[in-house]
Amino acid sequence: MPTSLNINGQTQMVDVPDGTPLLWVIRDELELTGTKFGCGVSACGACTVHVDGEPVRSCQTYVEDVEGTEITTIEGVASEVADAVKQAWNELNVVQCGYCQSGQIMSAIGLLSENRTPTFDEIENYMWGNACRCATYQRIRAAVRRASEILEA
Repeated sequence: MPTSLNINGQTQMVDVPDGTPLLWVIRDELELTGTKFGCGVSACGACTVHVDGEPVRSCQTYVEDVEGTEITTIEGVASEVADAVKQAWNELNVVQCGYCQSGQIMSAIGLLSENRTPTFDEIENYMWGNACRCATYQRIRAAVRRASEILEA
């Protein structure tokens, strides 16, 4: 069934069956490959995108449920918070293999968009559920704290 989606500020028409995960539309139909497939059951966070500014797992979000919303992928994220997160990620050399990083970054942007000065526990709780195969969790948490500092400067 044809569906109109607003992805990264552009209207995209896709013709996929109801029940198609948003992840497959983003990756296979629109060829935006920054959003990754990790587990397919919403447990790892690699597929995180923003829907109306909120982080969601695109592997378990169906295309018909997001018609009429604003969807943002890692390719389209742009804001003061996004810039601070990207700067912190680079400063602290967070990335190892990089597979989980788009989901980690999208979650970090979600957190700092809601709360620019999160405590260590708030960072831990918000970022919980984003798996990193290389176990760079300390660098990821440090980068979220650093992004918070950049935003406060």
